[in-house]
Amino acid sequence: MPLVPTSEVLAEAVARSRGAGSFNIIAFEHIEGIISGAAAARTPVILQISHNTVRYHGGLAPLGSAALRAAEQAPVPVAVHLDHAESEELVAEAVELGFGSAMFDASTMDYAENVARTRTVVERCHAAGVLVEAELGEVGGKDGAHAPWVRTDPGEAKTFVAETGVDALAVAVGSSHAMTSRDAVLDVELIARLRDAVPVPLVLHGSSGVSDAGIAAAVAAGMRKINIATQLNKVLTKTVRDSLDADGDLVDPRKYLGPARAAVAAEITRLLGVLR
Repeated sequence: MPLVPTSEVLAEAVARSRGAGSFNIIAFEHIEGIISGAAAARTPVILQISHNTVRYHGGLAPLGSAALRAAEQAPVPVAVHLDHAESEELVAEAVELGFGSAMFDASTMDYAENVARTRTVVERCHAAGVLVEAELGEVGGKDGAHAPWVRTDPGEAKTFVAETGVDALAVAVGSSHAMTSRDAVLDVELIARLRDAVPVPLVLHGSSGVSDAGIAAAVAAGMRKINIATQLNKVLTKTVRDSLDADGDLVDPRKYLGPARAAVAAEITRLLGVLR
């Protein structure tokens, strides 16, 4: 299957009332593991690169280009998405590279500035046929700027979508970024109210902190794009640690990154099953 637009993956999720798995990548092993796991599940998937990962690598193009090329050769539909972009320039670079979507995150700004800047990004991205995700109501765990008890108001969310023209909306319903435990409690009733109020797909950030049952309940209530990052990093890191602990003489990265890649693939297959 060729690289596909993010809109295609989301449209299928909406049509089937399921969640589209959107997984953050940091290293090439993430890319390969995610695509392999999606292939085993015979399910479309979204690869996403965060603004923080762009900073880590010193630029978007190297990892972004690798993700795009890998997607083109994948046996299942794969989209590529820019996550939590904080600058219009980075969004423009993603569009130029060929990403199918971008999240422009102005959620730490006041409502009026969030609307104005997001609307400008939407106009530019739509001209290039690129889907835009935005955030309203701060999701916890982002550099201390967000509080996990903050909630998105359905009425304000409906107005925000109308004023900006965004194609998907990340909402605050009780999850928090970068959690290593899976005990976040989602407000499922609020998710249902947001689903009824907002005419675009809802996005759950901080999903690694939510149990399988909680994620399934969120999907049933109306969440359609499910972002997962830390859970994959936990699996990858544990496997690398176990491999190195088992053999103190191990120096070939392929000997420990290969098993880690396989562990990521297995976790992707499992998680995609939860989203059905």
